[in-house]
Amino acid sequence: MRVAEAVGRGLAGLGVNTVFGVVGSGNFHVTNGLVAGGARYVAARHEGGATVMADAWARTTGSPGVVTVHQGPGLTNAMTGIAEAAKSRTPLLVLAAEAPEIRSNFHVDVAGLAAAVGAVSMRLYTPASALADAHRAYCTALGRRTVVLALPLDVQGGQCEPGPVPALRRMFPPAPAAEAVTALTDVLRQARRPVFIAGRGARGKAAELKRLADACGALLATSAVAKGLFHGSPWNLDVSGGFASPLAAELIGGADVIVGWGCSLNMWTTRHGKLISPQVTLVQVDDDATAIGAHRPVHLGVPGDVAQTAQAVADALAEERRHGDRGGATGLVGEKMTGYRSPELRERIAGRVRWRDVAYKDESDGERIDPRTLSIALDDLLPAERTVAVDSGNFMGYPSMYLSVPDEAGFCFTQAFQSIGLGLATAIGAAVARPDRLTVAALGDGGALMSVSELETVARLGLPMVVVVYDDEAYGAEVHHFGPDGDPLDTVRFPPADIAAIGHGFGFEGITVRDPADLAAVRGWLDGPRERPLLIDAKVTSAHGSWWLEEAFRGH
Repeated sequence: MRVAEAVGRGLAGLGVNTVFGVVGSGNFHVTNGLVAGGARYVAARHEGGATVMADAWARTTGSPGVVTVHQGPGLTNAMTGIAEAAKSRTPLLVLAAEAPEIRSNFHVDVAGLAAAVGAVSMRLYTPASALADAHRAYCTALGRRTVVLALPLDVQGGQCEPGPVPALRRMFPPAPAAEAVTALTDVLRQARRPVFIAGRGARGKAAELKRLADACGALLATSAVAKGLFHGSPWNLDVSGGFASPLAAELIGGADVIVGWGCSLNMWTTRHGKLISPQVTLVQVDDDATAIGAHRPVHLGVPGDVAQTAQAVADALAEERRHGDRGGATGLVGEKMTGYRSPELRERIAGRVRWRDVAYKDESDGERIDPRTLSIALDDLLPAERTVAVDSGNFMGYPSMYLSVPDEAGFCFTQAFQSIGLGLATAIGAAVARPDRLTVAALGDGGALMSVSELETVARLGLPMVVVVYDDEAYGAEVHHFGPDGDPLDTVRFPPADIAAIGHGFGFEGITVRDPADLAAVRGWLDGPRERPLLIDAKVTSAHGSWWLEEAFRGH
C-alpha cells in the first residue's frame, strides 16, 4: 500500500474520526486514507482556519484534533493557528506534507517553524517506519502537545506493508504526593476566605473541585478559558481577571487563600497581580510541575492531577471531621467549615456577580446599539444550550461576560496568542464537535472580515450557527489605545461595510441591528426552520474603550 494511504488509515484506526484541512497535491493521499479509514473530512477555505477548527474541536471534545495541510504554503498559512494551539497546550496533530529537496520552491524548514511557536516537530523517516512514526506522533499529541508531523513526499510515495495498528498506551495522570496533600489540607483548614480559581487543566473536573470547595467554604472562579465550569453553583464568581465583575474582583481580592487549579495565574487572570493581596497565601496545583510558579511566586506548589488532588484533600478533611479533629480552625461551625460562605454573601452573589446585574447608562442612540444592551438581549433570546466562541479585540468582553454558557464545553476561547480572525473558525470547529448545541460566533468587524472566506464553510456544512459581528468600523483596540494621546487614527478606521449583505452573499440570513427593536428578526430566525445560518451585523457604539482593554493597557 502507498505509505500516505497507510498512514491515513492507521490514524483512523487509532480513533481519529474527524480531520480538518485544505487539500493540495502533497496531502491528497493521506487525507483520502483517513476518509477511507472512516474519518470525516471537513474542508476549510484557509489552512489557518482549518487549524483553528481542529484546535476548537479538540477543546470541545477532549480528544486530539487533526489537521492536514499541503507542503510549503499550506504549512505557513497554518502557522498562526499552530501557535495558538501550542501556547494553549491543545492536543493537536498537524499532518504537514514536506518537500524534502532543499532547492524545491515548496521547501521550508518544518522543524524550525514548529519550534519557533512551541510545537513539537516529528516526521516520517522511511516507508518501513512510517506507521510507527505516525503512531508515536499521535501518542505525543495525546499528552496535550501540538505536534507537527512532517510527511516527506518521497516517503509518502513509497510502499509499505500495513500491519495491525498498535494499541494506544494507557496514560494515568500523576497523583499528588502525600506530604503535598497534607500541606494543602493544612492551608485550607486554616483559611477564612478561600477562593479557588480553575483553569484549562481543571476542565471536566468540576465535581471534585465543588466537593472540596463545599468542605472548606471556598468561593469558585475560573480563568477565561474555563468559563462555565461552575455554572449553576450559588458560589460561582464566574471569570477572574480583567473580565471579573466588580463584586467578583472584590471577593477574589479579599481572599486569604487562593488556590489555582490547573491555572497558570498569569497577568490576565490576576489583573497583573492586583487581585492577589499581599496577605494572601497562594497555592498552585498542576500536573505539569514546570507550570508552578511560572508567572508569579507561590507559597505552596502541588504537582499532581487536579481531580486526584482535590479528592485527596477533601477525603482528608472529611476524615478529620469524622474523628472530631478541629485542628484549631477558626472557620468551623460545629463540624462544618464555613470559610468564605454565608447566607448574606450568597444573596450578594445571586444579585450582583453577573455583569448584566451591574447598572450602566445605555448609550444606544438609534443609529448604534450599546454592546452591553445587545449582549444582554441576545443572552435572553438565544437558547441556554449553546456554545459561544469569541474572537479577539476591543469587543470581546461583552459576549464573554454577558452571554452565559451551560458548562465549560460551551465556551471556546482561542486567545492564548491574542490574534484577531480566529473566532469564526473556532466556532466552526466547536459546532462540528457539538451539533446538539446552537453555536454563537462573536466577532469584531476586523476579525470577521479577516476570516470572511470561512462564512462559506459554515453555509456549505449547513451549520445552524449565529454569527454576531460587533461592528464599530475600526480596529477598536488601537483606536482606544492611541486616540487619547492625539495620534492620527486613519490607519485603523474604515468606511461602513454592509456585513449583513456580505453574509447574505455567502448563504446566510443577514440582518443589521442598530436598535434593540431590530433584534425581533433574531427571534423570527430562532422560531423558524433555521435553514440558513444567521449573521447579525450589529452597529455598536464606540465612544470609549472597554474596561478590560483599559486594564490591559494600564498593565503594559
